[in-house]
Amino acid sequence: MTFHFSFLRLLSLLGLCAWRSFGLAALATQSAGHPQSTNGKPIAHFVDVAQKAGLSAPVIFGGENTKKYIIETTGTGVAIFDYDNDGWPDIFVVNGTTLDPLPSGKAPTSHLYRNNHDGTFTDVTAKAGLTHTGWGQGVCVGDYDNDGWEDLYVTYYGKNVLYHNNGDGTFTDVSEKAKVAGSGKAWGTGCAFVDYDRDGKLDLFVANYVDFDLSTTPAPGERPSCMWKGVAVMCGPRGLPWAKNILYHNLGNGTFEDVTAKARIDQTNGHYAFSVSTLDYDDAGWPDIYVACDSTASILYHNNHDGTFTDVAVVSGAAFNDDGREQAGMGSTVADYDGDGKLDLFKTNFSDDTSTLYHNNGDGTFDDKTFPAGFGLNTQYLGWGVAFFDFDNDGWPDLLLANGHVYPEVDSQHLGSNFKEPRILYHNNGNGTFTDISSSAGPAITAVSSSRGLAVGDLWNDGRMSAVVSNMNAPPSLLVNDARNANHWIAFRTIGVKSNRDGIGARITVKAGARTLVDEVRSGSSYISNNDMRVHFGLGRATKIDWVQVRWPSGLVERFENLSSDSIHALREGSGTLVNPPPAKP
Repeated sequence: MTFHFSFLRLLSLLGLCAWRSFGLAALATQSAGHPQSTNGKPIAHFVDVAQKAGLSAPVIFGGENTKKYIIETTGTGVAIFDYDNDGWPDIFVVNGTTLDPLPSGKAPTSHLYRNNHDGTFTDVTAKAGLTHTGWGQGVCVGDYDNDGWEDLYVTYYGKNVLYHNNGDGTFTDVSEKAKVAGSGKAWGTGCAFVDYDRDGKLDLFVANYVDFDLSTTPAPGERPSCMWKGVAVMCGPRGLPWAKNILYHNLGNGTFEDVTAKARIDQTNGHYAFSVSTLDYDDAGWPDIYVACDSTASILYHNNHDGTFTDVAVVSGAAFNDDGREQAGMGSTVADYDGDGKLDLFKTNFSDDTSTLYHNNGDGTFDDKTFPAGFGLNTQYLGWGVAFFDFDNDGWPDLLLANGHVYPEVDSQHLGSNFKEPRILYHNNGNGTFTDISSSAGPAITAVSSSRGLAVGDLWNDGRMSAVVSNMNAPPSLLVNDARNANHWIAFRTIGVKSNRDGIGARITVKAGARTLVDEVRSGSSYISNNDMRVHFGLGRATKIDWVQVRWPSGLVERFENLSSDSIHALREGSGTLVNPPPAKP
């Protein structure tokens, strides 16, 4: 995660080229003059209701005041999903452990919180059978056996765990039987279920971080890569061996095959991989895979439609920032932020650097629009979880970032950052730019934590998008926006028939008046987390939906009409009006 980079010095060397000068001027204008309220009322006022709602178990992860090894720094992910099919999203928070031995029976477990439909949650971890312990990392959700119940995959430093949902409120660890546990020596981070070959069965992509061996890892300050701003800190990832990513193909009989080599995933080497976001970036009807990597170039696996992938991150412009530099990427998120019908990418990075916005040009390439869009100022923060979500339902996806440093020494040594940091909330202005409204967005945004995973979802089924954040050595946060407005919304749960049961990979297009809104159903994303997979769109003042079009992973394209706003709709494959016959697969 160490990223030796002086942003101001680089700007000076580059002489502030014209477009960037324009971008910085735009930033100053937005920060100073953009209205942050509607009719005199704030558009956002987020409060943390986690304690009141019953999300009380702390996320235990390494030492609190010192981090001797990199394994203590990465934190955990969060998933929002409906495990019991009652129509209300539940919450799963991955937990970690410590280097120091813990008393017998006191090892932390992950936690599953059942939604009580009244603003509170009940911890049902033990009843559900989710009491595994260890260095938990990320989580992704998908119905891998198409039985109508959402399953969980949890990554670890060590063996990963696939939990099969039994449909009765309990889960069974089927990792070894399904052949997705791994060797036990890997460090799994992000993951995503994705039907990469469109055969109707969900496959599984797993990102791996460092080939880490505690017995051989150098101590803080022992090597140049174990120093940061002149202070001895934990080592890595630079100077440590990288690990390869893994792709598992679903065989349809409850087991998976490791097709990493066959699919050419192993052709991309030398990366420290973190978050996984799937998107069909070239609108070809086949899912591609974007991986944010720490201290190394990002990866963009382009789907070749024949069971193989090619890393096109460099040639597409999604590997580096606009200065051609590697960044220390953590989290990533996907949305059509400017309403042009193409899915864009946003990535969080290490401190003393900006986050990065990659604009999709529609021709297979991306442009770095970080500065023109207004993301060039908050360089003091170290970003992790991130999500595009329309918190005010105005029809333009906003951005929420969770932050927190990896070095506790930044506080005691006064290194220009803080270990605990506030969140950042950017409001989408609807013109390709964003305004940082964090300071006026409520106490849950300005409160400081060392945060990691973040997931967003409509926990109350009322169109209000909330967020769950995993905090290092503290209980999670549940961020709820209590600022109300008159905007409308619509959301969709996809039910595949020929496609995978979740409809993961389906592209949804909403036509409402002059606006055309686009997004996809996806597993994973953010920082090693999983959002509510129901696709949510803000509609602004529009009350009428002209039509909704779904391109299913099977290739079927159909439209649904006469759908009411301010509602969650279940769209079943084959029940709409056929737009075109599905193309034959090669």
